Amino acid sequence: MFKRGILRAIDANFNRSKEGLRVIEDIFRFVWPHDIYRKKIRVFRHSLDSIAAEKIMKVAIRQRNASGDLGRKTDVLELQRKNGTDILYVNIQRVKESLRVLEECFKLVLPKRVSLVKKLRYEMYTLEKKIIIKTFC
Repeated sequence: MFKRGILRAIDANFNRSKEGLRVIEDIFRFVWPHDIYRKKIRVFRHSLDSIAAEKIMKVAIRQRNASGDLGRKTDVLELQRKNGTDILYVNIQRVKESLRVLEECFKLVLPKRVSLVKKLRYEMYTLEKKIIIKTFC
């Protein structure tokens, strides 16, 4: 049961990372057109795809239980976005948090990918700072 839960956490957080990156990419594509950031986020998103090729990811998807997920319902806080800046900021946080969960879970089931996820997480910290300076200041 423990391993099944870890696999479900991996599946959910991989999806969360990819979705958050896609939202950020589309903000820099449609809301605040900025091709350099759009391209950086796209490359970042595609870097995660190398993880999806791992056999463990296919096993994780088989453990998915979207209809029974306790976090499935919309939280009131999710509806409190005022503008594109809020959406951008929240999705940057979502990506960082999900990468951290992947890093911890991979220690148990996919240790050879821990360093890649950690590298991506630190790249996101650096990119976040650049985006914050450019967008919020």
